[in-house]
Amino acid sequence: MDSKMSMEKETNGKGNENSFLNKHACACVLAATIISAIFGYITGVMAGALLFIKEELGITDMQVQLLAGILNVCALPACMVAGRTSDYIGRRYTIILSAIIFFLGSILMGYGPNFPILMIGRCIAGFGVGFALIITPVYSAEISSPSYRGFLTSLPDVSINAGFLFGYVSNFFLGKLSLRLGWRIMLAIPAIPSLGLIILMLKLVESPRWLVLQGRLDDARKVLLLISNSKEEAEQRLKEIKVAVGIDENCMQSIVHVPQKTRNGGGALKEMFHKPSPHVYKILFAAIGVHVFQQICGIEGILLYSPRVFERVGITEKSTLLLATVGIGISQTLFTLLSSFLLDRIGRRTLLLVSSGGVVVTWLGLSISSAIVESSKLGEEPLWAIVFIIVVMYILVAFVAIGIGPVTWVYSSEIFPLRLRAQGLGVCVAVNRVTNVAVVTSFISIYKTITLGGTFFMLVGINALAWWFYYSFLPETKGRSLEDMETIFGKDSKSEVQLKFESNNA
Repeated sequence: MDSKMSMEKETNGKGNENSFLNKHACACVLAATIISAIFGYITGVMAGALLFIKEELGITDMQVQLLAGILNVCALPACMVAGRTSDYIGRRYTIILSAIIFFLGSILMGYGPNFPILMIGRCIAGFGVGFALIITPVYSAEISSPSYRGFLTSLPDVSINAGFLFGYVSNFFLGKLSLRLGWRIMLAIPAIPSLGLIILMLKLVESPRWLVLQGRLDDARKVLLLISNSKEEAEQRLKEIKVAVGIDENCMQSIVHVPQKTRNGGGALKEMFHKPSPHVYKILFAAIGVHVFQQICGIEGILLYSPRVFERVGITEKSTLLLATVGIGISQTLFTLLSSFLLDRIGRRTLLLVSSGGVVVTWLGLSISSAIVESSKLGEEPLWAIVFIIVVMYILVAFVAIGIGPVTWVYSSEIFPLRLRAQGLGVCVAVNRVTNVAVVTSFISIYKTITLGGTFFMLVGINALAWWFYYSFLPETKGRSLEDMETIFGKDSKSEVQLKFESNNA
């Protein structure tokens, strides 16, 4: 009975030394999330910068949408190669590569003498986005222990939202500078943290799971001793990783031979899309689904075009518009941070259900109040309706930030098997970015066609469908090891991987 209780405590991550957050693992994840903060800043700062760019360069609404959406168009090819790149050169050097790309894009956008140069700089930054959205969640998940994986893997999304907030704050303060100088400084700022991240990542550890994939067991053991709370925990984690890769768990060699195809991620896409096994199909369906619904929930239109939305409902003074946008950034950052503490307590699935349910209600409230404002004569919009829209918009952002936003990245980065993780997440991010482009480049056109109220009511139905999807297709993953995910989705992953390894060496 005592041994059973001890095992239960260990499984729950409570009552033993393994329940403490490892400082080295936390430091590695925090450093890696700088790249997420850069992405968030680049996306958020454009919301206000577009107002000044349009004024100085005289661009059209269509060019505004293109400049906003091109970031994610250019992220697509990067998504297609980022997973394979991280399998080939490692997670750590892929983060460095992403930082270099962000540095170049930021410098070019800060120079920005005309619209074409701005587009080129934004395109380069888009390549950095494609790498950042894949590699940071993968690195964070592979560094973390099961007890704190939800918390640590959610930190990239916290950083993205902190970057968003800093972008909005930069809009407000730098917008007070001259028209020619202000927005250029806004867009050039990310060059500084990009350089800092390059230096920092050279001093941090590689993912132990990637090291095992390369057959470097001794290096993986050294890293696990740093990011685990005891030698026993490190050895247990190493055994589980070895089994997942197809190496005998009792193997004590420092370097072992792993097939070239396995080391470099070869065959991952074929396994996912060419007659996938039932559990791989379920994993892929769940992962792609959460990314699609994260984007079509409508939050991206609010985050990027919030000044336009506020202007549409009666707020016309530019500094007031930007200040109202800062409130969105604060709401998003605070509730994303709250989510990171809840993920390992109440679970991923529960947060998604609460989040999507709240989003349905808030979109309904926004659709009704927006219809009232839009039906009023210009300059006679009811004050209560304007205030109501602002407050409910903050609540909407909070509901997304506590679940749909961060849980999407946590869930999709942890459910893929090791051999499929980087490229599987690459597929998800590609879908995420395609959907994002569709939302960002059509949002203004849609609300001009069917009004804001009509657009918001359409989003009520979309988010109700999302709630049904989360309820029907997503099993809970809280507290389970990465090597146990295939079992959760209906397959004994250990025996399957061992059989694959044996057949490769036959």
